[in-house]
Amino acid sequence: MNKLLKGAEITIRTLERLGVELVFAYPGGSAIEFHQALADSPIRVILPRHEQGGAFAACGYARATGRTGVCMATSGPGATNLLTGIADAYMDSVPMVIITGQVESKLIGRNAFQETDIIGMTRPIVKHSYLVMKPEELSQTVTDAFYLANSGRPGPVWIDIPKDVQQRRLEFRFCPEPSPELIRKPPAVTEQDCEAVLAAIARSRRPCIYAGGGVIAAGAAEELTRFAEGFNIPVATSLMGIGAFPEDHPLSLKWLGMHGSYYANYAANECDLLLAFGARFADRSTGSPDEFARPARIIHIDIDPSEINKNVRADLGVTADIREFLERLNRTPRFREYAEWHGRIAGWKRAHPLAYRDEPGKVQPQRVIETICRMAGDAVIVPGVGQHQMWSAQFYTFTRPRQLLTSGGLGSMGFGLPAAMGAKLARPEATVINIDGDGSFQMNIQELGTIATEEIAVKMVILNNQHLGMVAQLEDRFYHSRRGNTDLRVRGERPFPDFAGIARCYGIPSREVYDPAELEDAIREMLETPGPFLLDCHTVYLDHVLPMIPGGKSYREIITE
Repeated sequence: MNKLLKGAEITIRTLERLGVELVFAYPGGSAIEFHQALADSPIRVILPRHEQGGAFAACGYARATGRTGVCMATSGPGATNLLTGIADAYMDSVPMVIITGQVESKLIGRNAFQETDIIGMTRPIVKHSYLVMKPEELSQTVTDAFYLANSGRPGPVWIDIPKDVQQRRLEFRFCPEPSPELIRKPPAVTEQDCEAVLAAIARSRRPCIYAGGGVIAAGAAEELTRFAEGFNIPVATSLMGIGAFPEDHPLSLKWLGMHGSYYANYAANECDLLLAFGARFADRSTGSPDEFARPARIIHIDIDPSEINKNVRADLGVTADIREFLERLNRTPRFREYAEWHGRIAGWKRAHPLAYRDEPGKVQPQRVIETICRMAGDAVIVPGVGQHQMWSAQFYTFTRPRQLLTSGGLGSMGFGLPAAMGAKLARPEATVINIDGDGSFQMNIQELGTIATEEIAVKMVILNNQHLGMVAQLEDRFYHSRRGNTDLRVRGERPFPDFAGIARCYGIPSREVYDPAELEDAIREMLETPGPFLLDCHTVYLDHVLPMIPGGKSYREIITE
């Protein structure tokens, strides 16, 4: 007879069989059984210093690789601390499995110590959730969760397990296949749909591709490049689609939206055919949806049928795997010159490049990013959220998928540091750089403890302007520069806090930059120093991210200066 295992041990054994090598897990009373089981497992456990950091780290791990990230926490506050990171994964379609302990079955619904209805709380921000009340269902549930997380449109799946279910003993029977009723294949690509797209391209004089994060999730970046080259069509991406098409390519328009390039916004809005591949027409990409791409015939191809006609009407909507669809279209490339159209785009690029004004003797945040790009071009860039995030997207040249890992849909400050930590653990051979703002960095600054103890070689660059810069920019533009708690300075003091000193307290090497003449040497030191390194760049106090399309406005109301 096989040895009887606890439910928690069965859960961990199933994770092992599914190929999980690393989890981000914080212990607690209702999760102690998991950690006891992990103590006997080859799975590496990374202890974050806050559960939110663990959720963001698992998200960074998944974004960097496409593999499913795993995080764990206890019941009550442990579980609720995960919520922001899980909402971030849901908004950006990131595959994750979250496992939480719950109070004993008999106590559920009785306001027991550290009890929350985490299944009810998380329903709007997960792809699916499970409350496992029978230990014999554990292995199948975990297998099902992994299948759901990374099939179709990826997303987070939550598993909540009461403590008594974790403690019950039974025979371990691994369930390698997902439940048959869960298996869904995307509709087959039809000849009729392909011919309709080809016919639309043949009629077009001003075609434009709008590529989103779905292209990256589907592993279709190479197919997209072949399609763009084969048909000679320019490509604008969404923020989440950055890297789906190489930005050093002549057909690249970089990305569109509120702070996207002038020429991407104009091309997408003044084309006569917009081919939307794996993009969801988010409001930050389109501006006013009623005004977006009005002259264009819109063809929208997406794995998720609910996205088609949700935000912007499509003349043709196709539910399909974008990689398979592009492979079919690439069988019959139909190259055309589009000389007039490409000429107009070239004119927009010349007239309105992404640019900034230098202030002599001051460190410009855009120059910091350009210098990092020149010195570490192939690095994985993980920004926080704010002005530094937009400048990173504007002034770094991204040439491959999963090179920019950013909180797009949720836009969560505090994302950058723990997500970079997860990305570096997922890709130890890569240079991973967290470009952050002083406000965003402080939201999960405690993860310096994880980075130090686990010796995670993340490079951290803080663009330190002593403000909550993005909100301060809105105050400058629309509220007569009246500050509403966006100034982080301490009167009469040097810049606050001393980030370099904090890093050294954790045993992490650091350096400050005040003079632009020191910038290149400081970045070189950061890149050449083994292990983690923090570089605090004291930038100009108030600079604006431009161009900018005000919220709810159209591309014609773009602000360029």
